This record gives sequence, C-alpha cells and structure tokens, in this order.
Amino acid sequence: MSVQSGDQAPDFELKDQHGQKVRLSDLRSDQNVVLVFYPFAFSGTCTGELCEIRDNLELFSSGKVQVVGISCDPMYTLRAFAEVEGYDFPLLSDFWPHGDVARRYGVFSEQAGRADRGSFLIDTDGVVRWSVVHAATEPRPLAAYREAIAAL
Repeated sequence: MSVQSGDQAPDFELKDQHGQKVRLSDLRSDQNVVLVFYPFAFSGTCTGELCEIRDNLELFSSGKVQVVGISCDPMYTLRAFAEVEGYDFPLLSDFWPHGDVARRYGVFSEQAGRADRGSFLIDTDGVVRWSVVHAATEPRPLAAYREAIAAL
C-alpha cells in the first residue's frame, strides 16, 4: 500500500547526483516538495516524463514546489542522466539499501527490483497532500501535477 493523501510523509536522507546528502525534512522546511519516483534513468518513458517536468519547471516553482526525482539507479548514473538531459532539480539515488525509500512510500516493485511511478506532493508540515501511482509503462500526465499544485 502506498503512502496516501493525509499521511505523514516518511522522512529520509539520500545522496543526489553530485553525492550531496539530501534530507526530505530539510527540503520541505520552507517549500512544498514533489517526490517523483521513476523506474530507470535513460529509459524512454522516464526520460520523457522528466523532460516534460524540466520544460515546465515554472509550474512547480510558481507554486513554491521543489521537484525531486528518485530512482534506484546509482548516483553516477543519475549524474550522467542529469547532465545529458539538463535536469536542474535533484535526482536522488535510492540504490542502497536498495529501494529502501521506495519501499517506505509503497512504490517498490520487488519482482523488478525498481521503483514504480509514484508521485507525492508534500507540504511544509510533512503531510502528503496528493499522490498518484502508475504502472511502470504508464506516464503521469503533467495536468495531474498542475491540478495538485493549484489545490495547495
């Protein structure tokens, strides 16, 4: 069962694509945060989704929302992915313990060994205000983020 709207968001600390430790509670101390779990860097659907977010970052920044991507890829893979695609938001590595944060959010696929597509909008109090979980092959529409941010 994934984390639902109204739940307290599980706090965590992961390394970003540059090896810097990032803690959810620090990020949300002064802004809302959207966690975007995705299966694999460089895969077609994941790249398409994150590029759409990259190309529409003003939607998030105007709503005072920090975008954070999370996958089970190693940090160095995420660094290459961010550099190739021009992502200006943190990509966090949930590599080890493998998928620990994705498990806590209920979006880890044990069979595939990767995160499913789950998005969680968390307010500054640490409460999940919106969430959506899709199958690995099904992209999340940008319109869903737009509606969730507007409802904050």
